[in-house]
Amino acid sequence: MEAMSTADTIAAIATPIGTSGIGVIRISGPQALDVADKVFRTKRDSVKTFPSHTAHHGKLVNPSTGEPIDDIVLTVFRAPRSYTGEDVVELSCHGGIAVLKTALNAVLQSGARLAEPGEFTKRAFLNGKIDLAQAEAVNDLIRAKTDKARRVALSQLDGALSLQVRAARDRILGVLAAVEAAIDFPEDVDEPDPCWLESEITSVRCALGKLMQTFSTGRIYREGVRVVITGRVNVGKSSLLNALLRHARAIVTPIPGTTRDVIEECLEIKGIPIVAIDTAGLRPTQDPVEQIGVELAQRTLQSADLALLVIDASQGVLDTDAEILRQLEGRPAVVVVNKIDLVPPEEHSLIVDECRQKLGPQLPVVLTSALGGLGIEDLENTIADVVEIAGISDAAAGETAVVSNIRHQQALGSALDSLDQALATLRSRRPIDLLSVDLTAARDALGLITGETATEDLLERIFSEFCIGK
Repeated sequence: MEAMSTADTIAAIATPIGTSGIGVIRISGPQALDVADKVFRTKRDSVKTFPSHTAHHGKLVNPSTGEPIDDIVLTVFRAPRSYTGEDVVELSCHGGIAVLKTALNAVLQSGARLAEPGEFTKRAFLNGKIDLAQAEAVNDLIRAKTDKARRVALSQLDGALSLQVRAARDRILGVLAAVEAAIDFPEDVDEPDPCWLESEITSVRCALGKLMQTFSTGRIYREGVRVVITGRVNVGKSSLLNALLRHARAIVTPIPGTTRDVIEECLEIKGIPIVAIDTAGLRPTQDPVEQIGVELAQRTLQSADLALLVIDASQGVLDTDAEILRQLEGRPAVVVVNKIDLVPPEEHSLIVDECRQKLGPQLPVVLTSALGGLGIEDLENTIADVVEIAGISDAAAGETAVVSNIRHQQALGSALDSLDQALATLRSRRPIDLLSVDLTAARDALGLITGETATEDLLERIFSEFCIGK
């Protein structure tokens, strides 16, 4: 992909395509006011004279013919007081598809080019309005599926993570400066006190280690808890997914082996984002299509944060159920005894006892009838409890910094490895030049998070994941 040119003036539809009350065309760049002036008509002065942060009512017109396109409100944000740091004009049109496409075409005819995905936010980064971690938070905020995920993204957008990373990086720079001064001017500058060096490096490492520990929590709020519904054929896995979703998403029939593929759906349980995954029933089969589904289901189990092992109450616990549980390899699990309506109430406690005897006394057991909705709320509460016990709490969605991006986690891991090597170098009394190499590597790894050491290839990859209007 060719590098984006910030000398161009760009434009895109900034709101979702569809029917709505308002749709916004965003224009940014050195010619943004000139472009807007060619398509906007009002009884007042030219767009080029409008003060910053003012809104104006008028007509959007075809620049070639002067034909009216829509009745709009134009808003001006002059550089550097704008989202991108450049001159920005936003055209608030009526939100119909035809209106927005015609309006965008008029803007492009007037000298702007269509923005690349994420180009507005990339320009904000390049112009120093936000750092790279904050830029990524913009995308996370747009994609947040729950209120807690929104709060985590907003905290990062406000700079909570960047502040801690910069503080650690600045402290490393202070140590590095003292080390390199001793290397460059050995006759004039003494080597730093080893005790001071060890204290500073250890302190930074401790701070970064605590930040690293938030990743498992942050990742779940960003991506969702992967809850895999597994079990034998025809135990009601698809019905359970439909019950959790409160609508029919998966096909349900009395024929064993109906589900052949993996079905993923997002939902929220007690404020926690969940990716609920329905899988094919696990059983030996000669059907080649069902075999593929079973193999895919087994692979999906390996990515589960939590498994719901579904058992048919009318059949009890079979050896196959215990075998499926062993495939989870110690991952958190909840035993869901489904079709409980087929068993007399006086036998319910006996089924729970059987589950605990054959599958393990520590596993939570929930009785449900997915088709009738019985026990679904209890199951949701149990899922939330298990997730909380695994370390997901409200603290993750507060104002403290949380690492939710795997790229940030990997950069932190590299920085911690380099600091560990620096401590090993220091304690083994090896040449101070080697200490400089380790500290530089740690500094550069942290710079990948906030963008100081990011390459153009990395920037292209990150911003290509954005929508075009952002």
